[in-house]
Amino acid sequence: MRFEHVQKSYDGAVLVVKDLNLDIAPGEFVTMLGPSGSGKTTCLMMLAGFEPATHGEIFLNDKPINNVPPRKRGIGMVFQNYALFPHMSVAENLAFPLEIRKMGKAEREQKVKRALDMVELGAFGNRRPIQLSGGQQQRVAVARALVFDPDLVLMDEPLGALDKQLREQMQYEIKHIHESLGVSVVYVTHDQTEALTMSDRVAVFQDGVIQQLSPPDDLYESPQNSFVAQFIGENNKLSGVVTDINGQHCAMTLDDGTKVSAEAVNIGAVGSRATISLRPERIELSPDQSRENIVDGQVKEVLYLGDHLRIVMSVAGNDEFIVKLPNGGRHPSPVAGQNYSLGWSAVDAKALDPVD
Repeated sequence: MRFEHVQKSYDGAVLVVKDLNLDIAPGEFVTMLGPSGSGKTTCLMMLAGFEPATHGEIFLNDKPINNVPPRKRGIGMVFQNYALFPHMSVAENLAFPLEIRKMGKAEREQKVKRALDMVELGAFGNRRPIQLSGGQQQRVAVARALVFDPDLVLMDEPLGALDKQLREQMQYEIKHIHESLGVSVVYVTHDQTEALTMSDRVAVFQDGVIQQLSPPDDLYESPQNSFVAQFIGENNKLSGVVTDINGQHCAMTLDDGTKVSAEAVNIGAVGSRATISLRPERIELSPDQSRENIVDGQVKEVLYLGDHLRIVMSVAGNDEFIVKLPNGGRHPSPVAGQNYSLGWSAVDAKALDPVD
């Protein structure tokens, strides 16, 4: 599947999708991730055929599909509200897309049975959707999207209505189904954990533009701009001025006068402003003096979260600086008011364009 220079405007004036170019390989799981209004769902609706593209072309298996109606695109769809027919049994819900495709009864029954077994609901074919739990209904919706062997499955925030534990369980189940079938999946969500857990690649959207398209680990470890760094995972932001650039590294003077070094990822010339992105788990309390960056901070709050402590500190003018400390259970926990030195490696501090 690919988008070529695709644009979308609802009013003829404002573009909600701006010159989108995106290739998705056969069998790939790509997530469109972003805040509300960033354009991700509009892209999915254009791909499904529910919204026309204002400009550009969408291809499926190298064939243009802009003028192909939704029912003839051969695309499976899973919605957040499941969209199951309440008057039909589970098996009848799954058989419906096969009937539309004029498939014979014997083949329909075979495919329905296979799809139900795939989502571990083989004994639930005669039940109505209202007789199922939320997680079971979601499995039925996934099975219905896969039952006719589509080349591509679209999922629009399919886990948004589930509670946290069930949502996490379904993430793994959808990922395993995808891996076993090898079908291409385009998944839309605003939940970064879902995106990082399930995807081969993640496209981060803001204002109708893909800010970064990368595998999950690259997205988290190597954000290309401040928006991505702030949106993906928890992140500390330190702002200042670039004072020196030496290859892939730079020196900065923060707004409170603190001097630090960082990896120069996406910055201007010496004298320009930049923002350092620093993950809370990469920071060490009371480090040895070999660290490139050592600064002082004061503890404001300590939260016990079982496997780690989340420590809120005042550091270099940032009063919401977060440190994640693994819970080893061997040392007394920091307490509010204590002063500590903090250390981190320059490679873990990413110097990026400043956030507006």
